[in-house]
Amino acid sequence: MLAITPWDLNSLHPIEKAIQKANLGMNPAVHGKIIRLAFPELSQERRQEFVKMVKKMAEDGRVAIRHVRRDAMEQLKKHGHDSGVTEDEEKQCEKDLQKLTDDYSAKI
Repeated sequence: MLAITPWDLNSLHPIEKAIQKANLGMNPAVHGKIIRLAFPELSQERRQEFVKMVKKMAEDGRVAIRHVRRDAMEQLKKHGHDSGVTEDEEKQCEKDLQKLTDDYSAKI
C-alpha cells in the first residue's frame, strides 16, 4: 500500500487522474486528504510483462546513447579539421568516445 499526501490539497484530484491515465494497473482511492494505491500480488504473467518493459526501456536507452555517440562523432569530424585537431588526436577522441559509450551501455 502506498499513501500519497499532496502538499497542495487542490492537486489531489489532478494527481488521482494522472495516476489513472498512466495505466499502471492500479486504481487510486481518495480518502480525505490522502490517495491510497493498493499494489496487487504479482503474478507470473505480470512479472514477465515488467521484464519485457524493462528490457525495452534498456534498449531504448542504449539506442539513445548510440545516437549521441553518432552526433558527437559527426561534430568531431566536421569541426575537428577546422580547429587544428590532428588525425591522431581525432582517432584518440573517437576511441575515448567509444569507451564512454560502451561503459554507459554496460551500466544500463
